[in-house]
Amino acid sequence: MHELQSVFLYLAPDLFYSMPGAIRLHHVSKSFGNFEAVKNLSFQVDEGDIYGFLGPNGSGKSTSLRMMMGLIKPSSGEIYFGNQSLLKHRSEIMNQIGCMIEKPDFYNYLSAIDNLKLFERYHGLKYTKKQYDALLEKVGLLGREKDKVKTFSHGMKQRLGLAQVLLHNPAIIILDEPNTGLDPQGILDLRNLMLQLNKEEGKTILFSSHILSEVQEICDSMVVINRGEKVVEGKVSELLSEELLHVRVEAIDHNALKQAISLSSWKEKWSSTEESLLVFSLNKKEIPALVNFLHNHSVEVLRIDYKNPLEEYFLKITQHSS
Repeated sequence: MHELQSVFLYLAPDLFYSMPGAIRLHHVSKSFGNFEAVKNLSFQVDEGDIYGFLGPNGSGKSTSLRMMMGLIKPSSGEIYFGNQSLLKHRSEIMNQIGCMIEKPDFYNYLSAIDNLKLFERYHGLKYTKKQYDALLEKVGLLGREKDKVKTFSHGMKQRLGLAQVLLHNPAIIILDEPNTGLDPQGILDLRNLMLQLNKEEGKTILFSSHILSEVQEICDSMVVINRGEKVVEGKVSELLSEELLHVRVEAIDHNALKQAISLSSWKEKWSSTEESLLVFSLNKKEIPALVNFLHNHSVEVLRIDYKNPLEEYFLKITQHSS
């Protein structure tokens, strides 16, 4: 069992979900020869959620997303959208989904608007100029629609990819690392767009990322995977709460720090020692009281820092994957 599961497993019942959900993976695995890219993966995206699909590079996220889009088949397990099996109802399901997996691909010699019109015809739609203007304004490309895609930066192609995703007004949106190549303003614009699509238009969004802070900013729920396996699943507010923090304290005199803690009720909160640091498991609101206690016992503190256990774990696996 992963070390994080012992803390958070109660948030994520693995075998049972009470509602069908917008997207549900049920014990899905995928192997390429002897390499198992995804291992017995189960999670559920509830209707109306912005859901974070989180993991370091190489964790199996893209393989999982490609299975959700029916681009590759699972070696075992089932994928459902609502009550429908993807294996049995792929064409009906795809009509309700907009996705951007990895980098969007376009005809570079055509303009942005001509690329979108190709997708319009593919979906059997009839867009007016007013509708196109609204769509292009939404993704930040109004005024550049007649420019050829070959003149676009990577970030602008990401924006055009989002326009393509939204063209047929899907109920479910799946985005794989959509912030890639965007500047800070572009990242903020994308965040606001996802919130607008979710809150104002009721769209369910599955948002893949390898950056924890991106998920924390926008998502209601999330799942973390590593090496193809689920580590934890739950509400972002619970998984990244301030109720359970690892607080590290370093003092000028390490022995004086240990002695003061050992002779007090704080020893019950002292969870481990890391070189010259004492590590405590605390609620964030308890930190000032600990600082006051050490000051009153003449312990000179060099530094105090804290992290949520999930932040610590994710930092560790991200460093190992790089």
